Amino acid sequence: MGPTLSRFFTALRARRIVGVRGSDGRVHVPPVEYDPVTYEPLSEMVPVSSVGTVASWTWQPEPLAGQPLDRPFAWALIKLDGADTLLMHAVDVGTAGPSAIHTGARVHAHWADQPVGAITDIACFALGETAEPVAAHKTEDARDPVTMIVTPIQLEIQHTASHEESAYLRAIAQGKLVGARTGKTGKVYFPPHGADPATGKPTSEFVELPDKGTVTTFAIVNIPFLGQRIKPPYVAAYVLLDGADIPFLHLVSDVDAHQVRMGMRVEAVWKPRERWGLGIDNIEYFRPTGEPDANYDTYKHHL
Repeated sequence: MGPTLSRFFTALRARRIVGVRGSDGRVHVPPVEYDPVTYEPLSEMVPVSSVGTVASWTWQPEPLAGQPLDRPFAWALIKLDGADTLLMHAVDVGTAGPSAIHTGARVHAHWADQPVGAITDIACFALGETAEPVAAHKTEDARDPVTMIVTPIQLEIQHTASHEESAYLRAIAQGKLVGARTGKTGKVYFPPHGADPATGKPTSEFVELPDKGTVTTFAIVNIPFLGQRIKPPYVAAYVLLDGADIPFLHLVSDVDAHQVRMGMRVEAVWKPRERWGLGIDNIEYFRPTGEPDANYDTYKHHL
């Protein structure tokens, strides 16, 4: 993170809250890195109070996993004393329920037991305008500033399949690969599209394709990264199925990564049938067929 946010999170680790002053004199909490008026970098840090006023709020009756509290609470926009902008955080009202909070209510920060230099160092806000006592941290100056934070992210997507996608997914569940085209002379797209991207014409005909094809381009993945399910090195390749006009991305295995090449003929290796679902991952990977490489002219227009 940049120097402005670094100082903000370093202060939180010491159970202090700071903002940054803009060119118009306003104090921004949380701090912004660039002035909203002049767009210049900001650096004048300003201490603010851990006590503030609720400007707006909404009730969270059923907390979700990972939220600040495991019981009903309020989300609030809070204007801390000494700040000119609003900070969003959770407000704990105990068992009193939503009737205990209102616009204009005075609240104070309740600090986490073990601050680490993150917004979660403020465990939540609580009702009342008496700030929690904060013990002096004698070792604070000796610790390195906070320069990085880890932010957990959860993303769930609900996707409604189109007519073409539905046919493709139902076919995959039966071990078949289905593309689509706009007619006898149209290009075959796999996975199928609702329309030909080149002409805009709607696709009108499904085409069953074999599970063999040609590697057009590929990459050898050598670097590990968070969430990676395959140990490097491995090969991600675009495979042009026989009879298709556009390649799709999948894995190539059962061969040394450095032996994979453009034009290599490959075939699908399917998972055991009992593990099939509605997805292209029914194919575990592609492997070389042992056939001679395809001539470049046969796939050069599909790179």
